[in-house]
Amino acid sequence: MSPKPLELDLDYLRQVLVELLEIPSPSGRTDHIQQYVGERLSAFGVSSTLTRRGALSASLPGPRETGADRAVVVHTDTIGGMVKRLKENGRLELKTIGTHSSRFAEGAHLRIFTDDLDRVITGQVLPLKASGHRYNDDVDLQGVGWEHVEVRVDEPVEDIAGLRALGIDAGDFVAFLPNPMITPSGYVKSRHLDDKAGVAAVLTAFKAMVDAGITPAVTAHLLVTVTEEIGHGASHGLDPDVAEIVSVDAAVVAPGQQSREDAATLAMGDGVGPFDYHLTRNLAAIAKEHGVDLVRDVFDYYRSDVAAAVEAGAHARVALLGFGVDATHGHERTHLDGLRHLTQMLCLYLQSDLVFPEWDAEPEGDLADFPSLAVQPASEEGPREGPIGVAEPASQGPA
Repeated sequence: MSPKPLELDLDYLRQVLVELLEIPSPSGRTDHIQQYVGERLSAFGVSSTLTRRGALSASLPGPRETGADRAVVVHTDTIGGMVKRLKENGRLELKTIGTHSSRFAEGAHLRIFTDDLDRVITGQVLPLKASGHRYNDDVDLQGVGWEHVEVRVDEPVEDIAGLRALGIDAGDFVAFLPNPMITPSGYVKSRHLDDKAGVAAVLTAFKAMVDAGITPAVTAHLLVTVTEEIGHGASHGLDPDVAEIVSVDAAVVAPGQQSREDAATLAMGDGVGPFDYHLTRNLAAIAKEHGVDLVRDVFDYYRSDVAAAVEAGAHARVALLGFGVDATHGHERTHLDGLRHLTQMLCLYLQSDLVFPEWDAEPEGDLADFPSLAVQPASEEGPREGPIGVAEPASQGPA
């Protein structure tokens, strides 16, 4: 059966997205959000398991009992912070979790999670010189960096002893409040759209498959990771039969990029290198055939779950589908249209076969049988001795 566009529950996507955003989940403190994702999967009949390190795994079984599978990978962890030092003035110095600039943290409201699970303390990130009436122009002249900001705690505290009395200590997690908003024109503004908007799209796509009663072309695994923002990502938890991995993550909307907030993105390469030639072009062909608004892009300062998977030895083709995000790892914004196109693209992909279903059924095969000529034309006669297309150098006599 050929792939077909599915009816999408967009109200579900919106609700799940906002609920995900409201659950704090900086890398290293993700138990709550993984429970939420597992409950959402269970609600439409998909069971899940959890690895020791907290990655969640689920699957939609395909019709074949043998052969290769595919995996869709998303991450629930976000950038955040950790208390690095209690300061003599009763404020806190932060260490970042993940890579992000203090420029976008200034003014952010946050939660401080102490070891007392029944108590959450709020605070706000401020520059060291925060009062215009005290410092005047020096407010604008101070540097940008985490050494130039501190957390003002929303409690009557003026020294280290007061912070300790509140239960705050080095190593406590700090989560920046997302402040989500969906505008009447369909824009979604919030911190941590990376990658909670991706998680919402994937859950909606899996739900659409179940609601339509469609069996995926091959078994589709879902891996929800919890350490992507600190580089580990999908380094574990993948099924050994997976031949194709598609990561779903934020695409970069910025000058010099083709990604758009109202479209899905197919990344052709990132800071780690190019994605799989065959899989990326297969995804592009699926989108074109079914009218999905999908743009191609290449990212410079970017890595995703699949980078960790490949570095850990995953024996699979890898690609990345994204939703366009303006001001990534800052004051992020995307659009519901882009999430809709991404979700539909995932539904079509799940209904399609592998790029090379027969070849990929085994981890290796004879070179002569590899079907690359179908997409990368080359001489049917095979390679020649020496560099192809380079003439033998003419012999030269003595000088």
